[in-house]
Amino acid sequence: MTAGDTSRAVLDKAARENFPVAPVFLPRAWRQDLTAVYGFARLVDDIGDGDLADGGRPDAVLLGLEPEAADDRIAMLDAFEADLGRVFSGTGEPSHPLLRALRPTVRKHALTPEPFLGLIAANRQDQSVARYATYADLLAYCELSANPVGRLVLSITGTSTPERVRRSDAVCTALQIVEHIQDVAEDLARDRVYLPAEDMKRYAVDEADLAQPQAGPQVKALVAFEAERARELLYEGAPLVGSVRGRLRLLLAGFVGGGRAALKSVELAGYDVLAGSPKATKSGLLREVGSTLRREG
Repeated sequence: MTAGDTSRAVLDKAARENFPVAPVFLPRAWRQDLTAVYGFARLVDDIGDGDLADGGRPDAVLLGLEPEAADDRIAMLDAFEADLGRVFSGTGEPSHPLLRALRPTVRKHALTPEPFLGLIAANRQDQSVARYATYADLLAYCELSANPVGRLVLSITGTSTPERVRRSDAVCTALQIVEHIQDVAEDLARDRVYLPAEDMKRYAVDEADLAQPQAGPQVKALVAFEAERARELLYEGAPLVGSVRGRLRLLLAGFVGGGRAALKSVELAGYDVLAGSPKATKSGLLREVGSTLRREG
């Protein structure tokens, strides 16, 4: 597998996200920049999850490591962070093609390293923290794992303000929580639980309950509770859509509507996320995007 193949394998995952990554209605320059940011974020997640194409061996070699190092996620993240440094230092060419694609975006928009480092830090944290005691702990994780992406979107589109960042953080955290809700079984298979322990205790749910093929009443009640939290965050962040105009407004409505459509799919599944990962339909997504545009007009 070539370097180009590994990059395409990463970027092809955009179609599976709960929200549009770089839809065709955006200006080409924005699409290129958003795709470059997505490629970075997706690859970091794939390193952290051990989901790299061909076992990660081509990526390890690109980052100057032995192929066997692909099994060492911390070593891979460290090497990727070092390669990211070349994007911002201006000295030396980044080794990974996705980082070479990112460099023009960074320069064009004078992006800072912090959002990118936050995404790496979140995946580094995933290697040592597999449970979250409180909702506050989970929110702190989302500050690293999700919120940087929304901030980068605002920077790329030249619309960043403190209030928009606050609204964007609410939307991005909501989308992360929605993903955690959808993927309870998948995460448990990776020995990770993103449902706060304090909430599990409140609803009398333990990890054995999460390992069942179908959700029992307590698990469904817990998932419904977490879904409502995500719904409230989307409500808090939704005015971001009405604060901008043009095609950016439609993009942000896609983020909010994508989250709402995903939550609707969880609700329609009766909050049983163990029997399968509920996903929104295309028609459901379009309905929620349209509803968001009407509400936030």
